[in-house]
Amino acid sequence: MKAIAYRQSLPIDNPQSLLDIELPEPTPGPRDLLVEVRAISVNPVDTKIRMRVQPEDGQHQVLGWDVAGVVRAVGSEVSLFKPGDEVFYAGALDRPGANSELHLVDERIVGRKPSSLDFAAAAALPLTSITAWELLFERLQISEGTEDQNQRLLIVGAAGGVGSILTQLARQLTGLKVIGSASRPDTQAWVREHGAHEVIDHSQPLADELQRLGIADVTHVASLTHTDLHLPQIVEALQPQGRLALIDDPANLDISLLKRKSLSLHWEFMYTRSLYQTPDMIAQHQLLNRVAELIDSGVLKTTLGEHYGQINAKNLRRAHAFIESGKAKGKIVLEGF
Repeated sequence: MKAIAYRQSLPIDNPQSLLDIELPEPTPGPRDLLVEVRAISVNPVDTKIRMRVQPEDGQHQVLGWDVAGVVRAVGSEVSLFKPGDEVFYAGALDRPGANSELHLVDERIVGRKPSSLDFAAAAALPLTSITAWELLFERLQISEGTEDQNQRLLIVGAAGGVGSILTQLARQLTGLKVIGSASRPDTQAWVREHGAHEVIDHSQPLADELQRLGIADVTHVASLTHTDLHLPQIVEALQPQGRLALIDDPANLDISLLKRKSLSLHWEFMYTRSLYQTPDMIAQHQLLNRVAELIDSGVLKTTLGEHYGQINAKNLRRAHAFIESGKAKGKIVLEGF
């Protein structure tokens, strides 16, 4: 089968950074689905692993953790899906990625593809939807329900993949006042389109930007990018006993700043359940099915930003480069081999 992989960590402008290769077809284990990959999307985790994780000598590594496709075969213990089912999922970090014609995935982290979306639009959603859902409802412990409880959520970096779906979830399923941050006119417009009540510029001091809107403080912050740079302003913006959740990987984070206000800190990593085979691993199957229902009922919409064409090394190198530029809004998808 066709696949795209890397054999050594190289800058993305090097033609050898991602390669078109051939691999044998994989065989499903007891709880596995063998999925025919129709579309993928690209995430910052792809670029981070490419640069930080060096394959063993002579070996290759396949990236890719966002898929929409069709079940071709199932393992002996599979009960949730059957061949022919259309699915979407984000996969597991400790297994080969999905930048290949066929892919194996545990059924417990797979959802049914939204029937109202094509494969490309569906592929934009799984990883970011899981991350945003777990961050909002499990880490920050926001309750579903649209009644106003005088709570305010600031999303730092709201124009990216996670921010785009988090903004929608917070606006559509909760009573939060949603403030998104973005630094350019086009990304600020994108954040408004996805449901933010207010938009501020995170290239300016966050607390000053909130004051400009007449917002004294916020009760919750979802920090999706450059948390180490924004932390002092985040602490200033949060009211005492507020909650901060983050998803990025700051090199240094002075959490002593949180003590005076008794702020709580929560890290969201959507691969935790699959990495540790937690007893509630099937929650991601249920979560994705719920997202599919919300998409099909018109409550949520896809966060597809750019379609980069066919799934091959050349187009994936282009996608990695754009993500590394920090200018992406929404999700970059590729479709078909």
